[in-house]
Amino acid sequence: MNIQIFGTNKCFDTKKAMRYFKERNIKYQFIDMKEKAMSKGEYNSVKQAVGGLDKMLDENCKDKDAWALIKYIAAEDKDEKLLENQKLLKTPIVRNGKQATVGFQPDLWKEWK
Repeated sequence: MNIQIFGTNKCFDTKKAMRYFKERNIKYQFIDMKEKAMSKGEYNSVKQAVGGLDKMLDENCKDKDAWALIKYIAAEDKDEKLLENQKLLKTPIVRNGKQATVGFQPDLWKEWK
């Protein structure tokens, strides 16, 4: 497995995800999204794996104006704006090659090989 965890050190679910993999002796790479944003390729890979942009948006984010903008702008502009405002993404984003999850999803991680 090649696990990448995108999130922030302050996110409770990100900490739980890191603990989940650590307890099972599964190596992972943590990417702090406050220091390094997802690349366009990583973003597109996750978006395809989870079933679209709407599943990646965090409705409980602090920046409600930016969230509303993303939610209601033209579809072709959403990806660009979301790449600029990655704090609107639900975390943790966990990738294993072409597989990905958004949020704390241990039931799905169990099935990864």
